[in-house]
Amino acid sequence: MIRVLLADDQAMVRGALATVLGLEPDLEVVAQVGSGDAVLAAAKESAPDVALLDVQMPGKDGLTAAAELHAAMPACRIIICTTFGRPGYLARAMAAGASGFVVKDSPPEQLVDAVRRVHNGLRVVDPALAAESLVHGASPLTGRELQVLRAASDGGTVADVARRLHLSEGTVRNHLSAAIGKTGARTRAEAVRLAEENGWL
Repeated sequence: MIRVLLADDQAMVRGALATVLGLEPDLEVVAQVGSGDAVLAAAKESAPDVALLDVQMPGKDGLTAAAELHAAMPACRIIICTTFGRPGYLARAMAAGASGFVVKDSPPEQLVDAVRRVHNGLRVVDPALAAESLVHGASPLTGRELQVLRAASDGGTVADVARRLHLSEGTVRNHLSAAIGKTGARTRAEAVRLAEENGWL
């Protein structure tokens, strides 16, 4: 029996994952938590073979929790299971000791297969995300966000960028806002600078 710990801040998602995994004869969900802060204590108490962690959770994020879990219980295999399939997350997850990275819109059988394969010592990475990582490196920005940042790097207005890329001004604002958030910048000029410094532009 493969013992599994689930960590996801959305109770409905956590419950659905537990149901899917619980239908398998060789899988048993032994713990469920809703925050990154609770992962390590729950793992020490339940001794899982595999931990399935979301990235964005209250308290510690899943990547920080993964690093702590890997350091404290290296025999426990870790899979990051997230809505946000970003190359930057993939690189950070592997650096934190994760053995797998799957996105939540994968078919249930792929998730079940990932748990079994990781338990057997293999690495499992969503193929589309792996391909994107090769193209974009560790950048957390999507191709469109990079394109909009690049077009905005000369200091033009949102209207200028929208005309140049044949996008609506609202779409340009959304992409700039996402890029600013992902780079941790305060302004789009700072986002451009950070993206350039990190070799993403």
